Amino acid sequence: MAQEQRTAKPKQLARRPYERELLRLQQELVKLQEWVRAEGARLVVVFEGRDAAGKGGAIKRVTEYLNPRIARVAALPTPTERQKTQWYFQRYVEHLPAAGEIVLFDRSWYNRAGVERVMGFCTDEEYWQFLHQCPTFERMLIEAGILLRKYWFSVSDTEQERRFRDRLEDPMKRWKLSPMDVESITRWEDYSRAKDEMFIHTDIPDSPWHVVESDDKRRARINMIAHLLSTVPYQEIGAPQIKLPRRPASRGYQRPPRDLQKYVPDRAAGLE
Repeated sequence: MAQEQRTAKPKQLARRPYERELLRLQQELVKLQEWVRAEGARLVVVFEGRDAAGKGGAIKRVTEYLNPRIARVAALPTPTERQKTQWYFQRYVEHLPAAGEIVLFDRSWYNRAGVERVMGFCTDEEYWQFLHQCPTFERMLIEAGILLRKYWFSVSDTEQERRFRDRLEDPMKRWKLSPMDVESITRWEDYSRAKDEMFIHTDIPDSPWHVVESDDKRRARINMIAHLLSTVPYQEIGAPQIKLPRRPASRGYQRPPRDLQKYVPDRAAGLE
């Protein structure tokens, strides 16, 4: 079976250095967030790649300590019948950030160049129109002042299948395995060709693709976050000085009797 070109699979990054560096990078992400808020910047980060390539895990680590009012995830469902009649990019435009916001697209308008193309969910005319319009669309975003970053998570066929089997056998992860995921195993080369064609048309100087080797999820997360931080000219914004006031003396307030309220049972007591 054909594989995407890659170097030999690296040894998994050990947990302790991974967690130490991840925390340091997440601290920088908080600084980035505050810079975006203070400067009124608009940041869009696109996460694309094969099923089970590690996009969701990377997004989770990026947003873990960020303010959800500033940084939000856009993971759009299947378009409605009405949306199918709109200009293709229209429903994505609705989710673009306003000043002081960050939007992370968990899959994006590139669905048309990947899943829709391979599975036959769009016509040839719609597909080629997308490849023609997409660079123009992204240049419009950039010219409007939006910071656009695009990441492709690249996973090998053997590692993808291993992750699928892990999902199948783990009841906590089984919901992640969809019929579309299963179909992608037999259409590996079709997806490879679609990805290559997509890069030919949309890997442009104004809006380049950045490939993340993701057979090792820990390395992928570290590498992707470090790269993102290196591409944004953020700086630390001084935090306002906050001083907690003294609690005032009691003015006679008495709490109502406990039996007037319904309390959650102390399930934790049985664990001691």
